[in-house]
Amino acid sequence: MGRVIAITNQKGGVGKSTTAINLASCMSELEKKVLIIDIDPQGNTTSGLGLDKNELNNSIYDLLIGNCKIEESILSLEYPKLDIIPSNIDLSGAEIELFELDDKEYRLKNAVSTVKDNYDYIFIDCPPSLSMLTINALTAADGLLIPLQCEYYALEGLALLTNTISLVNESLNPDLVIDGVLFTMFDSRTNLANQVIDNVKENLNASIYETVIPRNVRLAEAPSYGLPINLYDPRSTGAESYRKLAQEIINKGEN
Repeated sequence: MGRVIAITNQKGGVGKSTTAINLASCMSELEKKVLIIDIDPQGNTTSGLGLDKNELNNSIYDLLIGNCKIEESILSLEYPKLDIIPSNIDLSGAEIELFELDDKEYRLKNAVSTVKDNYDYIFIDCPPSLSMLTINALTAADGLLIPLQCEYYALEGLALLTNTISLVNESLNPDLVIDGVLFTMFDSRTNLANQVIDNVKENLNASIYETVIPRNVRLAEAPSYGLPINLYDPRSTGAESYRKLAQEIINKGEN
């Protein structure tokens, strides 16, 4: 049975979509069957994998409000072993519509449970807010991967997120755990980056991935070409970092 990992942080600009795209692609490169679910109305993961957000027959929006079954919303990408449930701006309307539906917090969980056995990993790219969409993702997830930018304000967002996780544990998903914190946009030349890492290690009761994602121009360029970094520039430091993260997660799961 596949492990469902929500990639989440209530602060924007920390590398959620970048991590979702590149981690999923590097997992598929390692012969793992992966489904990536874009549950962010911005649809950055969808476009970052080369899909036209305006030309979707079925999206995560259609799945959540009951217009289609999950099998009808899954698209096979050109990359081996990598599928996606795409998103577009239609999803912003789901927030209101979900409140009128039964089991509104469990819509995604119920759908994902029917295909979970088909994949090794299912990654959910969450919106940068506490919304019904995020709640659906956290309810469906087995674990959380929290990207954290190496800057001061990132710590404030982390405090909000840990509070949200506690609330979800209490009422919706008692088995939800933090798989790990991933430091992103790391610049070894600054003292602040190292201070943030030390601060999190001292104050957060959660595991921290050994892999650190550096600031990398090629990582920033890749989405505009609709390619994951391991295909856009396979030898870049960004590609090597996400390959290392993929292997670390696989090893952790096996242990």
